[in-house]
Amino acid sequence: LLSFFLSLLPRMSRFAVGRKPNKNVSVFSQEFIIQNHADIVSCIVMLFVIAMTFKATSSIATTFVILQHNATDISDKNQQWLYYNGWKDIAAVFFYTLATIIVHAVIQEYVVDKLHRKVHLSKTKMVKFNESGQMVFFSLASVIYAGYIISQVGLLIFPTYGLFTSISSLWDKYPSAHMIMPLHLKLFFILQIAYWLHIYPEFYFSKSKKDEIRSRSVVALIYLLFITFAYAFNFNRVALCILLLHYTAEFIFHVCRLAYFAEKKYISTPGFKLWNVVFVTVRLGCASLAVLTFWYGLRSYETPSFDPTTGNYNTRFLRINSLLSVCACQAWMMWNFINFHLKRARERAAAQRSRYQLKANKKKSKKVDTEVNHISEADQDSGRQQKLKKVN
Repeated sequence: LLSFFLSLLPRMSRFAVGRKPNKNVSVFSQEFIIQNHADIVSCIVMLFVIAMTFKATSSIATTFVILQHNATDISDKNQQWLYYNGWKDIAAVFFYTLATIIVHAVIQEYVVDKLHRKVHLSKTKMVKFNESGQMVFFSLASVIYAGYIISQVGLLIFPTYGLFTSISSLWDKYPSAHMIMPLHLKLFFILQIAYWLHIYPEFYFSKSKKDEIRSRSVVALIYLLFITFAYAFNFNRVALCILLLHYTAEFIFHVCRLAYFAEKKYISTPGFKLWNVVFVTVRLGCASLAVLTFWYGLRSYETPSFDPTTGNYNTRFLRINSLLSVCACQAWMMWNFINFHLKRARERAAAQRSRYQLKANKKKSKKVDTEVNHISEADQDSGRQQKLKKVN
């Protein structure tokens, strides 16, 4: 892990430039910090890594950079790295939040901003475009990483080895087998918490408006609450599967929205139809996993009270409320989904009525014009006949 960051940080410091600097901006002013926040954060991250090379500061820096609470049996050379959760994970979340800010700036500068130049959007659509551009990378990375973890531990697809030998592995041997996590499983949750935490400083760096902050901060808070809760109370297996399903639907949606803003209708139109099916399927899948785990599976491992020493938090109160929270979240998303499509249907119906009304008005106007022309021609003929009578 340390060698990975040592190889990555020089690239970050070279590429992590948020915007072109303004020569008139004073040093350490608000505008200076916003324009150069990626470089500033890169320097802070490199300080942590450099501090690991000195004996006096290595113990402190290691707490931030390297995952803590190791549970690996060193005597067994073939055993994989194992960890459990603990309060020192707060330091790791802080460090990886800084790293996420840098990655966000790199993606924004060298991918999303380049796509901006090819499309002409309003400010409101540009905000959504930026959000989708970031979420495409994050959701795709989350799906790949979660799929890799599940394939390594053998959930249904690979039943011959690992922790997930069947669907019952989502709750079997709770909490003894659940509080011990492989390296990648723990890192996955640390990165998830770090990503949704970095959303809040990004509001400041991107000069977001109050309406945008209000809506996006609520979404980020919901992610943080659910992921942190599952990580802290050792419900990491079911959370991993639910997040895999959820991010699959998120990836399809944000790809289609980018294509829609780029006016690539041959991608967005069939893509949104696919997303409609996937979204409903994912909501049902997430609710089904929650019911199987919290209502049926963990009921046999229920405990009357919390026991932090053994990592057993499976009380009836917590289990039922966890199930209700997951199902309520799925129902809320389905409600928004249904309301969105009903609104679109009403808008299409109103547009069709207006087009029909315009066609009807045009037909009426043409009919009136023809009648006026006939009347004027008849008046002209009668006038001519009267003149001929007078002459005669």
